[in-house]
Amino acid sequence: MAVREFGRFMCESLRHPGGVGAIAPSSRRLAHHMVQRIDWGSVNTVVEFGPGTGVFTAQILQCKRPGTEFFAVELNSQFVATLERRFPDVTFLEDSVANIEALCRQRGVSEVDAIVCGLPWAAFSDRDQTAYLDAMMRVLKPGGHLATFAYLPGMVLPAAHRFRRKLRSYFGEVHMSPTVWLNVPPAFVYRCWR
Repeated sequence: MAVREFGRFMCESLRHPGGVGAIAPSSRRLAHHMVQRIDWGSVNTVVEFGPGTGVFTAQILQCKRPGTEFFAVELNSQFVATLERRFPDVTFLEDSVANIEALCRQRGVSEVDAIVCGLPWAAFSDRDQTAYLDAMMRVLKPGGHLATFAYLPGMVLPAAHRFRRKLRSYFGEVHMSPTVWLNVPPAFVYRCWR
């Protein structure tokens, strides 16, 4: 199954390089770093942006409390089909995260405690970065947590520098994890609190 998922990921990465934004699925080690600083005891609603093949989804399911509202937003229809087979008890919405406010309303969610985000921020234009962050802030509650990541080699890109500046303007606290070397390519996690 892992080989099939890797193959699917590679196909989608080649077909939609700007939308997938990676050369390989995230590692379990990176997924662990993504979720480890979230206060799961106080999270009533968690949303995943861009679950891809579901590496972060699996970690969220291990950490969240029973009864915690959890759904994921994925634009790629091939990934959604794979995710629905792998995680039949999770709701995957095939849509853009720019529409998160409407998606939350449809699910009866007034605010979100935590967002775990696998979006390829460095592949986005300035306009798209702003649109997705603005949408996120309309649903993330005060004190809410965002966990997202960046690839270490990608930090030379202007879009990566722009995104880091944006995070610091949108969030009261922004911390960076140590580098996760057991990932292709090496990455680190931005841990942000509103």
